Amino acid sequence: MKRKISIIGSTGSIGRQALEVLEKLQDKFEIISLAGGSNVELLMEQAEKFKPKYVCIGKPKEDEIETSEASSYKGFKLLYGAQGLDEICSNKENDIILVAVSGKIGLRPTLKAIDNGIDIALANKETLVMAGDIVMKKAKENGVKIIPVDSEHCAIHQCIKDINQVDKLIITASGGPFLHKSIDDMKNATVEQTLKHPRWNMGRKITVDSATLMNKGLEVIEAHHLFGFDYENIDVVVHPQSIVHSAVEYKDGSVIAQLGLPSMHIPIQYAISYPERFEGIKTKSFSFAEIAHLDFEKPDYEKFPFVKLAYRAGKIGGTATACMNAANEEAVFAFLRGEIKLFNIYEITKQIFDEHKVIQNPTIDEIFEVDETTREKTRELIVNNIAIK
Repeated sequence: MKRKISIIGSTGSIGRQALEVLEKLQDKFEIISLAGGSNVELLMEQAEKFKPKYVCIGKPKEDEIETSEASSYKGFKLLYGAQGLDEICSNKENDIILVAVSGKIGLRPTLKAIDNGIDIALANKETLVMAGDIVMKKAKENGVKIIPVDSEHCAIHQCIKDINQVDKLIITASGGPFLHKSIDDMKNATVEQTLKHPRWNMGRKITVDSATLMNKGLEVIEAHHLFGFDYENIDVVVHPQSIVHSAVEYKDGSVIAQLGLPSMHIPIQYAISYPERFEGIKTKSFSFAEIAHLDFEKPDYEKFPFVKLAYRAGKIGGTATACMNAANEEAVFAFLRGEIKLFNIYEITKQIFDEHKVIQNPTIDEIFEVDETTREKTRELIVNNIAIK
């Protein structure tokens, strides 16, 4: 029987690549739902091609789509916003739901799917960074598998055979476009220079996070929740070639790593197909001879201070990580708008973080309240130009 899948965030980078994977695996999967944001035109194109039963529009605009005509013409039920996502994630017809949206919008649909016993392929960082304790506890209680889509966590997932025998997790980082640049180069970097990632083609926000190495900090927090490891047993190492996607060290000193060419098709396919493997999309066969050599080095924490800040937030726990995430995101958006410089992202985030009064063991509502108030404070700080004078 075909596995039934829904994609939350089908018009984004991960969602589009997931559909490319699924197009090659039509004999193994049936897409029953697609959900997108404001790119209604692309969402309708996807619906016409893949013919799901349900399509959810994040922000409907009457001038973009005649809803009744669209649903009648394409043969699907049209849904809207948070209520529509709830309906998709409550549909127990799903075998797995790929959560590929970016931002806090991914948290509530993930929890709804978990409540309904539906497995999750997770590509949304905020879900675990904001509420990792709550999400993982609910998943365990409901017997739900959460399979990571991020290449680093997917690699760790593939390397672990017996988690009780693993001593350390090793997360690799490409180092981004400024690995071999000076701090002054980073301070004067333009948006265009920042978005030129040497290895990966990603969305604008995550590309900026890759340039500051904030994405590695967030991945450390995710790894802590996904695999239940203390922060002292999670290392970050810079690996410019992006061939070793991450590794685990066992108690006897053996290290097992997952290697592959930098392509998100592979971890996406692994996550939705687990525990099976299919041929699917292949970039090309891996050749050790062509790679020639692999380089590794410690992160420069003076140039990339976000990594240490993320470790600190993770160890504090509670709402500390939600605060850090929200402040960073608003600062990144300001940088992309040309309002602040690249290094100001860290300065602003740290100032907001240091002022935050942490709530331990927060509820979901408290987490969202912290997220919103943090964003308001961050936007106010940027407007007043306090942090960057």
